[in-house]
Parts: sequence; structure tokens; C-alpha cells
Amino acid sequence: MATFGYGRVSTQEQTSENQRLEIEQSGYKVDYWFADDGVSGAMLAAQRPQFREMLGKVRSGEVLVVTKIDRLGRDAIDIQQTVRTLRVAGVRVYVTQLGGTDLTSSAGKMVLAMLSAFAEMERDLIVERTQAGLARARAEGTKLGRPPKTTEADRIAIRSALAEGATVSAQARLYRISRASVIAVRTSAA
Repeated sequence: MATFGYGRVSTQEQTSENQRLEIEQSGYKVDYWFADDGVSGAMLAAQRPQFREMLGKVRSGEVLVVTKIDRLGRDAIDIQQTVRTLRVAGVRVYVTQLGGTDLTSSAGKMVLAMLSAFAEMERDLIVERTQAGLARARAEGTKLGRPPKTTEADRIAIRSALAEGATVSAQARLYRISRASVIAVRTSAA
């Protein structure tokens, strides 16, 4: 049966060839190599062009090898769904970073569940830290959000021009802001 290798790098300046070499140095002979170069890890695995093509070619009894678990998806849920899809198709999935663990085996399922739990906990901690930081900044009087593109004098002039019959579009062009921003300025006077 064939061994498939998959790599992904986020920018065109990077190369996935290092991942291929790492897989081969781990003892796998890659028969078919697929790589998404310049594809963000934020994209679901099944939406990546080369990954999708590989899924269409890999068959039951064959092997997929990646260097890192994040090559299999954008988050824990995507990774679990990808591995589940491959397991149901009869494809074994190995990750060299995890010592060549087969994620479709019983031990691999446990490792995947633990890694997913840790990833979810880390995401929750990041959200908590972010919320605490925002609350502290608000308490210190820091104004959050994007700075306005217009000054208070600009907003007064926009309201005056609109009251005198100027169009929203004309004011948007004049101040180089969106029509929605002009409408927000007009309604904030009320």
C-alpha cells in the first residue's frame, strides 16, 4: 500500500520541502506528496486544494504522514473530524512530531483527545486573559477600539452640510469615510 505525505506552509516564501525531508528522515518512504504552499492554517483542512485532492486519492489500507498535528486542521474540532474521516476510510494517520503516533489507533485516539482538550483549555485561557486585560484597560480609562477618522469639528461640519442638503455620498467622499460612517455621524447628533 502507498504512503502519502502532506505538508503545508503559510507563505509563498516558505517551502514545504523541509516537511517532506523530515517525514523521510523519520523512516517513511513517501510515494505521493501533496503540499499546500501559501495556504493559511486558518483554513479548514478539507478546503485546502492539495489536501482535498489527496483525500480523493488515498484509499483504505494506505498511510498518511504529516510532521505536525496542525497540518491536519485549523483547530481541534477540524483535526478530529479529519482524522475521523480518514479512520472511517481505513487510512492510518501518523504524526512524526508525536513520535510517529498513529492517530487512528486506540492510543492515537487518546492522544488526540488529550491534545484537543489542552488546545481548548489554552484557547479558553487566552480568552480569559484577553477579557481581563480589556477590563483593566477600561477601568484605567483607556478608550478601546479604533480611533475615529473624523474629528469632532469634522462631525459638526458633516451634520451642518447634511442639514443644508448635502448628500451622504458627497460627505463620504469629502472626508474619505464610508457612507455608513456619515450616517452614523448624522444619527449621533440626535
